[in-house]
Amino acid sequence: MNNGVQKYVDEARKHLAERSRYIKNEVRKWKFDTIAVHGAYSVKEAIENNQGSIIEPIYMSSSQAFRDSDEMEAALAYLIPSWTYSRIHNPSIGYLEDTLALLEGYGFDGETGCCATSSGMAAIASATDPFLVKRGTRSDEKINFVSNAQIYGGTFQQFSIRKMQERGIECRWVVEPDNIDEWASRIDGDTRFLFGELPSNPGLMFFDLKKVIDLAHENGIPAIFDATIATPALLRPIQLGADIVIHSVTKTLTASGFGMAGAVIARRNIVSNIDSEPMKEDFAAYIKLLPNRDIGWCLSPFQAILTLNDIRTLRSKVDVLSQNAMKVARFLNGHAKISQVNYLGLENHPLYEVASKYLWLVDAEHDEHYRKAVNRYGHLMSFQFKGGVTAARKFFDNLKRIWRATDLGRIKSVATIPAISTHQQMGEDLRDMANIPADLVRLCIGAEHPDDMIADLEQALDKA
Repeated sequence: MNNGVQKYVDEARKHLAERSRYIKNEVRKWKFDTIAVHGAYSVKEAIENNQGSIIEPIYMSSSQAFRDSDEMEAALAYLIPSWTYSRIHNPSIGYLEDTLALLEGYGFDGETGCCATSSGMAAIASATDPFLVKRGTRSDEKINFVSNAQIYGGTFQQFSIRKMQERGIECRWVVEPDNIDEWASRIDGDTRFLFGELPSNPGLMFFDLKKVIDLAHENGIPAIFDATIATPALLRPIQLGADIVIHSVTKTLTASGFGMAGAVIARRNIVSNIDSEPMKEDFAAYIKLLPNRDIGWCLSPFQAILTLNDIRTLRSKVDVLSQNAMKVARFLNGHAKISQVNYLGLENHPLYEVASKYLWLVDAEHDEHYRKAVNRYGHLMSFQFKGGVTAARKFFDNLKRIWRATDLGRIKSVATIPAISTHQQMGEDLRDMANIPADLVRLCIGAEHPDDMIADLEQALDKA
């Protein structure tokens, strides 16, 4: 390394040490809401780098200029922090990543990192594909991973079609994820990770998260979870020992509905049976700077700031959505035309106890309205009809205020029929395995007054 490159490396080390002290000594001592509002963006950075801008700027540029060849060499060798090219990184995306890493790591003693992606599906591929590689020269190696069967339809397609059918990598489905013995029975020496989605979309499946994490680590493999529905406001698996958390940031984190994004958040020094120290040491940085650089699952800087703005009120927003959803779920649960309601906050739900063990509104004990720990169960529910498919479709077609769409996690209430939309491509047999019947309606409750949503549901039910 020549003296010019070394100069930039020394400057970078000084900068990183100063930033690390700021995050450790100040940012990580803040409450969840303060982190959501500010992230790691400081007054010092605003004044020195961004002309005093209070709000994080949008860097709408494809690339970064360098002062000389030495700085360029150091940057492209990843010896100094830079963004170089927006397919690799961008300052605006970095603001979002910092905030998500801090929120998902809230209450966790170690360090977390984040890699933002163009969508939730890109995040799932980013988080799982690095583990699905051969470890040696064994000809009989049968790469596999284990997942609960009750997952989002797009995730199911990625696992069953893109990975299993096209690449010959086996996904071993867990049909009853609340049974830890079923998880254990799917693992062998070629298993690369355990994957879980909870609460699941659309069936609201839940399981004992800590038991699955411990099982993964007993077998030397990472525990990876999609916590999109809960968000860090209700559930932070890394705090419980998980290695990697995935979010379709498109959903509740971007409740406005202004665009798409995904995120992979990982703790430092993950567990893995893949022999790659850089990957294990800092998984988020590894996928950002290497595989995702080459594949191109990058996020738009403009979208990053739109999402960041949505996240600033995450805790209070999730609280409101959860309370509204509880009121709607109780209405549906007592309706004569409804045969079953899946909402984890209902005391008669078979998974109510295990969900209540894990789903807590963050910092409720510091909120003057509560002053104690408070369970919240999110905005998503699903339900079935005594009149079957015909009744479900009549009800669906007669909704007036609730939007008919495949979306969820919105500030506006949205409904869909998963069997003909989000999970249609699975086919009937696989939908049966994942417990997605044809008359199931998925309902995502927004921030409208719940009485207005109940009135819309009631008039549509009267016609079903």
